[in-house]
Amino acid sequence: MEDECRTPRLLQNQIPAVFICPPPPRKKPVPGIRRPPPKEGYFQPPDLDSFFVMRKEAYA
Repeated sequence: MEDECRTPRLLQNQIPAVFICPPPPRKKPVPGIRRPPPKEGYFQPPDLDSFFVMRKEAYA
């Protein structure tokens, strides 16, 4: 009877316990307070329009 097959009972042979997954990451809160526009207005350089002038090659 000593040569029968038996289930190993040592702790190192047991199936480990199931781990619980961590919760999903949370979204960052949306800022609810918007800053008002500047009192002096926005900076507008005098040559800003020259960057947006259409060239003849672009529409020809």
